[in-house]
Amino acid sequence: MNVETLSRIQFAMTIMFHYLFPPLSIGLGVLMVFMEGMYLRTKDPQYHAMTKFWSRIFAANFAMGVATGIVMEFQFGTNWANYSRYVGDVFGSALAAEGIFAFFLESGFLAVLVFGWNRVSAKMHFFATCMVSLGSIFSAIWIVIANSWMQTPAGHMIDPVENRAVITDFWALVFNPSSMIRLFHVLMGAFILGAFFVMSITAFYILKNRHHDFARKGFKIALLFGAACSLIMLFSGDLQAREVGFHQPVKLAAFEGIFKTEPGPTGMYLAGWPDTEREVVYGVKVPYLLTFLMYRDFKTPVSGLDRFQPDVRPPVKIPFLTYHVMIGLGTAFAALTLLGVFFLWKGTLFEKRWLMWIFVFAVLGAYVANQAGWVSAEVGRQPFVVYPEVKQLADGNFEMTGGLRTVEGLSNRKVVVADQVLASIVLFSLVYALLFAVFVFVLNTKIQHGPDAPQEPRTAPSDGKGFLQAAATLVDRQGKTLASNENENRTPEAH
Repeated sequence: MNVETLSRIQFAMTIMFHYLFPPLSIGLGVLMVFMEGMYLRTKDPQYHAMTKFWSRIFAANFAMGVATGIVMEFQFGTNWANYSRYVGDVFGSALAAEGIFAFFLESGFLAVLVFGWNRVSAKMHFFATCMVSLGSIFSAIWIVIANSWMQTPAGHMIDPVENRAVITDFWALVFNPSSMIRLFHVLMGAFILGAFFVMSITAFYILKNRHHDFARKGFKIALLFGAACSLIMLFSGDLQAREVGFHQPVKLAAFEGIFKTEPGPTGMYLAGWPDTEREVVYGVKVPYLLTFLMYRDFKTPVSGLDRFQPDVRPPVKIPFLTYHVMIGLGTAFAALTLLGVFFLWKGTLFEKRWLMWIFVFAVLGAYVANQAGWVSAEVGRQPFVVYPEVKQLADGNFEMTGGLRTVEGLSNRKVVVADQVLASIVLFSLVYALLFAVFVFVLNTKIQHGPDAPQEPRTAPSDGKGFLQAAATLVDRQGKTLASNENENRTPEAH
């Protein structure tokens, strides 16, 4: 394989591994806010124990997300140096905003979230939990904005001398045509993953007859949250598909396996297998459906790949399959959670052991759906890393100009060669396998240990000086607090 293919494999591998962790941090963070909010409202110690248990898992997951995310930024400089020069201004502002508004907020309050129990007041701890959750969402906002700019660039000009993108309108960049719709879709996917993660572990406890009250209350919160997000996701998916159809019509053609433009309304495949050599799809197709979803009528044909010149068409098989896997799983999540809500309303939910077993393993589907969504979006925009301008001509065909092709974003091929990239892929695979094994071991240990017994938290400072008082009560190795050390170090005159 050449250096371009290997570099793409390396980046896909590292980012897919990284993307196992941020969506869970986002979804779990919001659920912890709900749980701790319930504790403040009801004073039920079970909700206090619940938030404490999930905060330990959140911390382990957050650490993995940070460790695996750093690697990707190194690749911008090693494998994709020309791409970094081209988008440096754009990505620099977005990544700086992520660092200032998101990472510092999230990591700064994480210590209070994990170690602040009984050291700060209940309200101050709840504030820290909210800030950690908000930080994880802010992080997603800026990363999605940067990625969306690559899909639908706006608010920039190309410097003709240096051939690089220069920002001309920051807010046009932020609110580029796909950023808000894509952000909505990504957050819903993360919330669903968080809900299914909590439902998986609490369903396991219910089946094993452990931590009854904790598991039932936690499952109910996650089920209602997951059901709401799954229904909203159906609406979000429709918005996202229409946005792709209007701004990246060749990508939508690949998603739906439309090799040739039909003269009448276009149907939509529920499932299928594309044969790219014969340019046909074998599968189950609903007539008129794609035309209706795209244009809200029953007569306008959806443009196929034949309307675009061959050298701008993406591959079809991977986007088609991952796109349909994502849609199928999203629909299944809505059906499964609504079924759970129905049995909850009937009062028989926790008697349905078969349903509890489905929820134990359904979290794997939530992970697959998030990964499939990312793969379909990224492979579907190939062969471009920064999307070109798309214009429809009078004859119905499309013209695509500008942008940055993926092959043009590579580093100098005399500096980075295929053997080096291949060696780094092998090393990354070994390190990631080790990291993942450690993470699974830590996660399993925490799940097997379970939550602490619910108890009323000790009295904590509540006069608005929570952080300072908490620091003063920390005990060092000699068993002394900061306040006692300060008193001992004072001179006799001071006393």
